[in-house]
Amino acid sequence: MLKLIKNLSKNNHVINYSTQAAILNENVSQVFRSSENSPTKQTSQNLGQFYEIDTNVKKKLFQQGGLPKSFEIQTKTFGECCLMVRNPALDIINCLKNLNFTKPTTRFVLYGKKGSGKSLTMAHVIHFASENNYLIVHVPWVANWMRKCKEYANSTTKEGYVDLPIDSATWLVHFRTQNAHLLSDLLTSNDYVWSKRESTPKGSKLIELVEHGINRIKFASDCIVAIAEEIKILSTQGKCKTLVAIDGFNAFFYPHTRVYTDAKVAVPPNKVRLTDAFLSLTQCDWSNGSIVVTVDEQAVPEKDHGSHYPFYLLGKSGFEHLDPFVPILVPEYTSKEFESCMKYYRDRLWVQTVGDPQTQNEELYFLSGLNPYRLMKICAPL
Repeated sequence: MLKLIKNLSKNNHVINYSTQAAILNENVSQVFRSSENSPTKQTSQNLGQFYEIDTNVKKKLFQQGGLPKSFEIQTKTFGECCLMVRNPALDIINCLKNLNFTKPTTRFVLYGKKGSGKSLTMAHVIHFASENNYLIVHVPWVANWMRKCKEYANSTTKEGYVDLPIDSATWLVHFRTQNAHLLSDLLTSNDYVWSKRESTPKGSKLIELVEHGINRIKFASDCIVAIAEEIKILSTQGKCKTLVAIDGFNAFFYPHTRVYTDAKVAVPPNKVRLTDAFLSLTQCDWSNGSIVVTVDEQAVPEKDHGSHYPFYLLGKSGFEHLDPFVPILVPEYTSKEFESCMKYYRDRLWVQTVGDPQTQNEELYFLSGLNPYRLMKICAPL
């Protein structure tokens, strides 16, 4: 087809690039920006288009993490935060709209090759949940706890376990920021005694439990465990509708960590106190909620990057923990998504067009292998 176009062009002494692009990509939409910025209202008509997340919404949802660092740098350069509407996110959103929330929680597992867009798919779903008044329980990247924790200390409440005080307090700030409008209306169902002088009585506002963990980071990990159980109770009672979103979930099941006891002995993930909270939340023994997790090769050391499939990354125990779940593949770009992305990059001057745009597109098409992250890096100005 390409040779035919070139021959026709030579015979006519004119190269019609727009005609060439139309023939090669006849199904590609010419509109790369969506007119609909609300995830709730987006449909299949918006597939492949970019929609903008308002600055205040981005700050509320992702101030403490949730967007890849390379994407964050890009948004600062572009002066806007735009996500592409893709099938995996749209499929989950459509499921959430139609789920029977009186039944046990449904679990979705996002998987795909490195750089395919799993974290951004999750960000899209989180935006939808926020817009629909869900209580959001979001862990931006589990591997940061298991491999790059800021501090560790022996647990004072559970022998043999290790707390991550600073990371736990940071997560509580993230949880408070995302859900500030809901936490004052939710009341605890149990009494919590932290010391001889400190306690959180039954019927306290959930925000008090959150604030206690932030102000007294010694108890932050235990507060998160308590909050997890309270959320399950509150959701089941119909007091709130909950979305649990965990990126890099397979790090909870990788046998080795860089978390140590006071005796400098490394502990496995199941001996980290935070693990208790989020493994409890990802069980299907509660209702009025939904669970979305990603499994990612980059959540574990590079030597174990053998496959991107859930069973390999989760292992037997992790797979059994989540089973049954709905697997959602996040694939490489389609031709339509690729063309849309190139138009967006040119609009933002992220890539400079030299010569024929279609020829440049063809080169980038093959160099990137349609991988979203690889395409972004190739196009980045030097």
